[in-house]
Amino acid sequence: MTLANPYQTYQKQAVTTSKPEDLTYMLYQGMVKFIRLSKLAVQNKQLEESHKYNLRAQDIISELMATLKEGFPVSESLQSLYDFMKSRLIEANLKKDISILDEVEGFAVELTETWQEAMKQTKNS
Repeated sequence: MTLANPYQTYQKQAVTTSKPEDLTYMLYQGMVKFIRLSKLAVQNKQLEESHKYNLRAQDIISELMATLKEGFPVSESLQSLYDFMKSRLIEANLKKDISILDEVEGFAVELTETWQEAMKQTKNS
């Protein structure tokens, strides 16, 4: 019998008990993390690791796309941005191009910071 990893237990609990806006924030943070790990792996010539992390970032974008509510202008804008980011991640993965990863990371960081600020504004109002 193996004991559950306490960190994994904590993560699972955090996800299952979080509000939707917190989950979105966690997804943005995860996307940034995996893009950075992919870049580091490319720099270290660990191409399989880079591929794995790149795919995780793409999966997060797919999840973010699935959560968009149709009929809102902001959703349409985010859909376009997510499509662009995902296609750039695919290109970066094929070419192992750090400059493309830097580009997508910039968008991901900006989304994370914007979302965090929106959460603060909502909480304060």
